[in-house]
Order: sequence, then C-alpha cells, then structure tokens
Amino acid sequence: MTEREGSMFGEMRRMARTSGAVGGIAARIAGEKVFGIKTDQARHAEDLKAVLGSLKGPMMKVAQFLSTVPDALPPEYAAQLAELQANAPAMGWAFVRRRMAGELGADWEGKFRSFSREALAAASLGQVHRATLPDGRDVAVKLQYPDMPNIVEADLRQVKLAMAVYKRMDNAIVQDDIFVELSERLREELDYTREAAQMRLYGAMLRDVPHVNVPCPVPEYTTKRLITMDWLKGVGLKDWLAQGPSQEQRNSLATALFRAWYIPFYRYGIIHGDPHLGNYQVSEDGSLNLLDYGSIRVFGAKFVAGVLDLYAAVRDDDLSLAARAYDVWGFKGITEEQILVLNDWARFIYEPLIQDRVRPIQEGQGTEFGREVAQKVHAGLKRTGGVRPPREFVLMDRSAIGLGAVFMRLGAELNWARLFHETVADFDAAALTSRQTEALQIAGVPTPK
Repeated sequence: MTEREGSMFGEMRRMARTSGAVGGIAARIAGEKVFGIKTDQARHAEDLKAVLGSLKGPMMKVAQFLSTVPDALPPEYAAQLAELQANAPAMGWAFVRRRMAGELGADWEGKFRSFSREALAAASLGQVHRATLPDGRDVAVKLQYPDMPNIVEADLRQVKLAMAVYKRMDNAIVQDDIFVELSERLREELDYTREAAQMRLYGAMLRDVPHVNVPCPVPEYTTKRLITMDWLKGVGLKDWLAQGPSQEQRNSLATALFRAWYIPFYRYGIIHGDPHLGNYQVSEDGSLNLLDYGSIRVFGAKFVAGVLDLYAAVRDDDLSLAARAYDVWGFKGITEEQILVLNDWARFIYEPLIQDRVRPIQEGQGTEFGREVAQKVHAGLKRTGGVRPPREFVLMDRSAIGLGAVFMRLGAELNWARLFHETVADFDAAALTSRQTEALQIAGVPTPK
C-alpha cells in the first residue's frame, strides 16, 4: 500500500469514528430537547473525549478551542473536552526519515550534528524532535504529520455538523462566525513558515519584557511543514506545580504570563489565541518559556479601543458606553436587555482589573473558571432572542478564559488592576497602528485583509 493510499484509508477510518461521535451528540441532544428523553450527557461526554483523544491532529485542537468558547457545545461536553491534551502517538523513525527527506532533501541527516530518533513531544498537528546543528546550537524540530490539510478539512466538516445540530436545539448564541474564525485560524496553523514569522514577531514585541523567553526560528531549516527553533530548557507547567513552588514564584510566573499576552494586544493589537497548559514551560530561573506560535490574531486599533471602552463602561456602570463598545466589536442590532446580559460576562472578566487590591483571579465561585457565569449569560441570551458573536470576539474571549483558568491553576494572587493599568498606560490608537504595521513587516507576517 502506498503512503497516499494509507493516508486515504486512515482518513476514512477517522471520518467514521468522528462521525459516530458527532452522531451521538446529535442523537442525545435531539432526544432530550425535542422528545424529552433524559440521557446521561456526562457519560456520553466521556465517550466523546475518549474518541477524540485517541485521534492525533486537529480534532483535539478544535475540541480544546470549543471548550473555551462559552456555549459552543453543551456544558457536559465542554467540561470533558477541556481535559483533552495535545498528545498523540508519534510517527516511527522510518516515517520521520521519509518526511524529513521530503522537507530538507535526501541528505538531511548530514545537515545536523545530531537528531533524536524518538519524538520528545507529540502535538496536535506535528511532533517535536531534539537536534543539534553543525555549529552546536541545540534546536527543537517540529515536523507536521502527513496529509494534515485534508484531515483538517475532514474534521472541520464534522465540527460544523455538531455545531449546526446544537444551533437547531439552542439559539442563544449563533455560532456561524465562530466556526469561520476557527476554520481560518486552524488553516493558518498548517503553514509553519507563517508560524516562524509569528515567532519572530513575538520575539520583537516581548524583547524588553522581563522573565519571558521566546525561541528564535532557524529559517534555513524551516519549510511549510517543518519548523526548527531554539531549544528552550524548562519543565511543563503541570510538572513545575507538582514541585510545590512558593506563592512568590507562582505570582512571578503569573505576572510574566499576563504581560506576555496583553502587552502585544494593547500595544500592537496582536494576541496569542491558544492559552492552554501545553504551550508553557518554566525555565530554571523561574521565567516563562512561551511555546507554539501557530494561532495568532491581529486586531485593528478600533477594536482594541473598544475593549478599553467596555472596561470603562463596566467600571462606571455606563450603559451607553457599553453599547458603543459592543457595536465596535461587531455585535449588531442587540437590545438594551441583551447588553445588560452581556455585561454580566464583561463584569466577570473585568472585575479583577477594576479592584485595586491583591486578590486571586476569581473569588467566591466554583473551581471551573467562568462556567457558572457563562450559564447565567446563556440563559439570559436565550430568553432575549440570542446574539451572533462577531469573529473578532472569539479569540479575545478565548484568551481571557484560557488565561483565567491558568491563573487559577497557579493559585496566583496579584494586584491585577495595577498590572492592567501598567499595560494600557499611554494607549494611543494611531501609535498602535504604526507599531503593528512596522512589526508585521519586519517579522514577515502576512498583513491581515
């Protein structure tokens, strides 16, 4: 059997398994919503996680994405999908050799002083090997799994079906633009030359930010399906927490993480859209290693100003300013009652940034960041006829929720308001646009349409 035939049959098996999982979602939701048949959604959600968790590739990334978008799927499914980790069975050495030859040529092994046969990490779209260049530089080499573009499209079709089924049963949030955003970002992640450019971009934006480390890509060892970058020494966040770091160490890491996300956003209009635990390491000196630059979103200065307007609206209880901010974001035709409902969510997100005191990121609520508030907002939107979140809202919201969950996991206690005000000090829309244009051009990141 040829590699192409094997890939085709593999995709057919994948389609069968994911179609079964999606069909199960449809049947359960339809049975309960339409016919009143009570089902064990929690048990079925565990089955769904088992199916998706055994599939390497974009379906896990899609699932992680949806788990952080409030009410993209029922709560039981979101809770289980949030536990998925981007780990997958690695490609064997014979397969790696063929793939590397396809990217760097038949003599590729001679271009390295050493290259680990075993993958050190298996991510959703590719696997990572440790290697040494002829000049002695230690590098990480991420090699994309075969036939990923076709697999991405197959998985997206299944997700679209699942979201369409849920939309028919529950119209509180119209998910059409969420799916478009998810699809576009995921397709961009397939291009490793783009990720290398985005890595250079973050290296420039965070150059003067203390305790944040960004790897440098190696252009001559990078192609569309292969990216080579500096090897950063560090341990994963889960393993670091298991070592029992002090409160001071936890707070220091949380501060670095806050700055690594929001300095690029408020000064350049750029945000990293994939805040899950596998994208962080802690170095020996306690600083943050920021990994994986595939999911990046570029925003116009007007949108960033709208984020600051909504902060002021929540702080001052200014309904008209909130309405203007939502309009700038792209929420069109929403009523005053819907604005009040959305403000419950905004108040939850902004509250730590308003209170000028040391505190955890979340107080007086359950252990799952934002879920209780999301359920309340969902009920309010359903009661008022539903809304259609704009594309630009999706990754911004995802970052806020994802980071909040990490801050909770760290047990960080900080004056978030002071951190925020340090970050947004001297905000100027014209200056942001100028900095953004220059940074994108220097790094070689394609300019957004």
